Amino acid sequence: MIGQQPNDMRTAARRVRGLGAARSGTRDFWHQRVTSVAGIPLTIALIVIVIALLGRSHAAVVQILGSPVVAIIMLLFILNSAYHMWIGMQEIILDYLHDDKFKFLSLMANTFFVIAVGLACAFAILKLSFGV
Repeated sequence: MIGQQPNDMRTAARRVRGLGAARSGTRDFWHQRVTSVAGIPLTIALIVIVIALLGRSHAAVVQILGSPVVAIIMLLFILNSAYHMWIGMQEIILDYLHDDKFKFLSLMANTFFVIAVGLACAFAILKLSFGV
């Protein structure tokens, strides 16, 4: 066939869709790029917030971090960063770990770590925001 490598084991439908053996490489590639671009304004906003907090009293910091706009920006930063971190570590694990059992355990640990860190950060922001 024209354009097909002799060892290409993909079906015609997979070649048309551009999906390889992993079936998700392009999706993860684009999600990694989108979260990178989304992280730029969120990181700038986070830096502005941190600079605004410098030298303030504890009560002022709690009040600023508890405002709805700041809380939403922080939650978006946390969500974006956690997802970006999860995809990045997943790609590293898939590329560099070759033992299937260790790879599977590492992927599970990566997922649990990202969920734990994301939930802990989100809980802290929501606690400040709602004053509970």
